[in-house]
Amino acid sequence: MIDIADMTAVVERALEEDLRYGPDVTTEATVPADAVGIAEITPRKPGVLAGGPVALAVFDRVLDDFAVIRQAPDGSRLVPGEPALIVRGSLRGLLTAERTVLNLLCHLSGVATATAAWVDAIAGTGCAVRDTRKTLPGLRLLEKYAVTQGGGVNHRLGLGDAVLIKDNHVMAAGSITNALAAARARAPHLPCEVEVDSLEQLDEALALRAELVLLDNFTPQQCAEAVRRSRAAGGITQLESSGGLTLDVARAYAETGVDYVSVGALTHSAPALDLGMDLVSANSQARAGSSG
Repeated sequence: MIDIADMTAVVERALEEDLRYGPDVTTEATVPADAVGIAEITPRKPGVLAGGPVALAVFDRVLDDFAVIRQAPDGSRLVPGEPALIVRGSLRGLLTAERTVLNLLCHLSGVATATAAWVDAIAGTGCAVRDTRKTLPGLRLLEKYAVTQGGGVNHRLGLGDAVLIKDNHVMAAGSITNALAAARARAPHLPCEVEVDSLEQLDEALALRAELVLLDNFTPQQCAEAVRRSRAAGGITQLESSGGLTLDVARAYAETGVDYVSVGALTHSAPALDLGMDLVSANSQARAGSSG
């Protein structure tokens, strides 16, 4: 679910970038003040939609009034040439909002599309695709929302909603045992994950009954052995494979039995989905009213 306060802040900041030097001078010079129009936002390539409510929030911020003629739900698989969103309103407002709408919609749909590709690649294995904190500053919650629309699941949102003990924490604490004990004492109410880079470290984490272990840069063969050891230890510890994973080896990792594959590229490297906004009608208010 989209965080409304976060979405509003992102939209306002994005519009501020375009309007901080004054109104849309090109549009005001070329478009009559009373003109209304219908705009279609259409994918030019297949993909998964994410950010429809964000696009509407931009239109709502710029236009005094507008009507939604058609809106595909987020998570929809888009077909090139079939509009995902159709709106009617002030032509000046539509054109002023266009780039902000597309910047956000193309990026978030790109994240959802990338996620869906991973989800499709490991379908049927019982493994889930997880994101990371490798997000663009200011867009984390929206990007993580987009991941869910592509069928993925979210890792922690920040530094305070879950514990993730990484190699630097282990070095600072002296051992996995020390780090995990300290984390449990400091935040017993939070889920706790431990990163390991060897099967020996995994054994230490399993002996401590860690809730979740991140297998850093393990091969598929090592992941399979990690799953075997986890199950032999009672199967209470979930396993997450991370580090350098690519789409072409996703299924090989998922089939080892790990619970998650985590992929930073879902957010830090997802290409924007190609969507465009085109006017399909433009009339004065009087002519628009007479035509129904």
